[in-house]
Amino acid sequence: MDCPGAEKLFTYRLPPGLTIQTGDILSVPFGPQTVGGIAIRCFADLPEALATAQIREVVDLVSPSLFPDNYWSLLERVAQYYHAPLMAVIRVALPPGLLMRSQRRIRLSQRSIETQTLTPTAQKLIEVLQNSPNQDYTWTYLQRQVKGANQGLRELRQRGYVESYVQPQSHAQPKRQQVVTLLSSAAPDLTSRQQEVLVVLQQQGGEMWLQPFTELCHTTPKTLKTLEEKGCVAITLQERLRLEQSPFESDQAQTLTPDQEQALAVIQDLQGYHQVLLHGVTGSGKTEVYLQAIAPTLKRGQSVLVLVPEIGLTPQLTDRFRARFGDRVCVYHSALSDGERYDTWRQMLTETAQVVIGTRSAIFSPLPNLGMVILDEEHDTGYKQDRPAPCYHARTVARWRAEAEDCPLILGSATPSLESWATSQHLLPHTKSEPSNHHYLSLPQRVHARPMPPISIVDMRQELEQGNRSLFSRKLQAGLQQLHSGQQGLLFIHRRGHSTFVSCRSCGYVVECPHCSVSLTYHHNADIKQPLLRCHYCNFTQTQPAQCPDCSSPYFRFFGSGTQRVIEDLNRQFPDLRVLRFDSDTTRRKGAHRQLLDRFAAGEADLMVGTQMLTKGIDLPQVRFVGVLAADSLLNLPDFRASERTFQTLLQVAGRAGRGEHPGQVIMQTYNPDHPVIQAVQRYAYETTVDSELQQRAALQYPPYGQLIVLRLSSPSEERVEQTAQAIATYLVKQIEALGLEAAVLGPAPANILRVARRYRWQVLLKLPAIVDGMPAWTLPTSELQARCPKDVRLAIDVDPLTLL
Repeated sequence: MDCPGAEKLFTYRLPPGLTIQTGDILSVPFGPQTVGGIAIRCFADLPEALATAQIREVVDLVSPSLFPDNYWSLLERVAQYYHAPLMAVIRVALPPGLLMRSQRRIRLSQRSIETQTLTPTAQKLIEVLQNSPNQDYTWTYLQRQVKGANQGLRELRQRGYVESYVQPQSHAQPKRQQVVTLLSSAAPDLTSRQQEVLVVLQQQGGEMWLQPFTELCHTTPKTLKTLEEKGCVAITLQERLRLEQSPFESDQAQTLTPDQEQALAVIQDLQGYHQVLLHGVTGSGKTEVYLQAIAPTLKRGQSVLVLVPEIGLTPQLTDRFRARFGDRVCVYHSALSDGERYDTWRQMLTETAQVVIGTRSAIFSPLPNLGMVILDEEHDTGYKQDRPAPCYHARTVARWRAEAEDCPLILGSATPSLESWATSQHLLPHTKSEPSNHHYLSLPQRVHARPMPPISIVDMRQELEQGNRSLFSRKLQAGLQQLHSGQQGLLFIHRRGHSTFVSCRSCGYVVECPHCSVSLTYHHNADIKQPLLRCHYCNFTQTQPAQCPDCSSPYFRFFGSGTQRVIEDLNRQFPDLRVLRFDSDTTRRKGAHRQLLDRFAAGEADLMVGTQMLTKGIDLPQVRFVGVLAADSLLNLPDFRASERTFQTLLQVAGRAGRGEHPGQVIMQTYNPDHPVIQAVQRYAYETTVDSELQQRAALQYPPYGQLIVLRLSSPSEERVEQTAQAIATYLVKQIEALGLEAAVLGPAPANILRVARRYRWQVLLKLPAIVDGMPAWTLPTSELQARCPKDVRLAIDVDPLTLL
């Protein structure tokens, strides 16, 4: 059940005559309320410690068979592997509000009902429902109106006359609208106008929603009511799903390159579970391979799940997929309203063959007949959930799902993760036993043999020596000047906001967040006279002081650069340049991703300035120029994945240039031009970089040659969290020694950012042997670890973390 604090399992008694299965939605008493719950396990005997008097009875079955085959076992596997409460996994899997403690509702599900054969109680329920404007009432109301309503409801459900459901939050309940249905076009005394209306309705397939039909026929509901009285049409209420829709133009399959044809042939020949790494350079046509691989899957009556790492990718990808497959494509991600997610989720429960495009949580889409799973940009960190629990990786869950459904898993990327690369090349012990299930497919050239854009590296140290103190090197300035002649470009910087921090030049004072161990970021808004300082961790804000709070010096200025600062400098140096900003601050509003990309594609701007959102698979054929500011900034993070992530990011952003008919150009500014990663990016040397990085990982037993688990502890008390971290580390060391495991406990140590939202943070790192045959080397004793945490100390377990910060 979804109630505050209800992470534990609760036991209920089944009433006589009620049969349920795992995954059924139930209506159960919880405290003074009746709430929605999920049947997790069924027992014939009670647990020994549980007194019979404590057990309450299930009210009724609300929705049977909510989950498809293998779905429930997937949720349990996620909870077990990531050491998360099962209820937390269920909350991620289900749409928001499906099990909220809101009302249970009953509605009619058939038009014609033979009331003569019903019991008086059932007849009374039908009468009350038929008198409702929507033929739908809350169960609480029906119980007040009809004595003994429980027995009558079961009778009606057995005959299929009514259906029961749990209503989510009030704005996410089913949407019902009037529909006009043609019954007969032959009736006496029809006027010529009425005949015209019936002809139009027949041309529309005999059924249409009331409002658009009246607009199409230029008629009124009163005319349709007259036709209903004559027996020509029926006007009824039907549910109308709120699915995200966008206009699209039909598209045909494109001619493939030889490399694409070879990759497609391998994918189409796969039977059962296989994992395929589709390694294609940017612009090589991976999406077209996806589309042509999906088409025969849909023809077989199977559905396809396509995951993308960012919501910003869904508009472009959705448009291409709808152009090919029409209304069989639906979208599922957190930017949808609760009502849209609720309806889309229920649409996925149908047997209809469909394509679902979504972000990481869409891996739990309840498609009953899944024929293929695709992860586009599989290397992206957006597939990993950091908090709250479960801290799952969608790529890992996708593999489990594909195995359970016995269908292919396609991983696509221009810069594959080291884990996927090593698996596809059979470099890991756990893949050598099953090499036939792992495939590597390469698309080494762009479509139409377009060249990869040359990458120029600019040493900003020399720019400073030669007197250029601008954010933009002279070479980058020349490239920006060319945008006035009809070209378009992208400018990448990895920070949003205006400036990284605000500091006093007199005494060195830096404005920090009062709740976190970080400096506040300077944000400037044209609508606000006084600039704001914002914490990017807890969202604390304050106005920018006019002078130093410590020494009252007027020399109190901002330092560092973010997207706002870049645009401010661009407007000053290039006043005629039309600029758009594309980062998480400008895309918070629903539909903002599509609007910004559409404006840019329509030529309303010459340059788009953005953060890493620009690197995530966006296809802009008109872009010929890409500039990168501070290309080496990501290399300085204290994380073992810093080199891999920097290489992927820079290569991806470079790949946005020259995808159309004209060649592209990339300029990268750096203070460390001789770094091996920067040099590898300039040469597009993926395999060389991967081989070097894998050698270092193997020597240190880091992933993919070992497994990491981070235990993150936090508390308002700095002393208590440190003591708890030390106690847990000591306990783990003793356990590992007793079991003779080849494992290591690193720490405890304070987190890189010690305090966030007034809570001090420490962490313990576990380094374990690599997973073999899908089984971890050691099952973490989660309950014992939780028992060692005082009430004010929280423990979060991050399995296979992508960052150690």
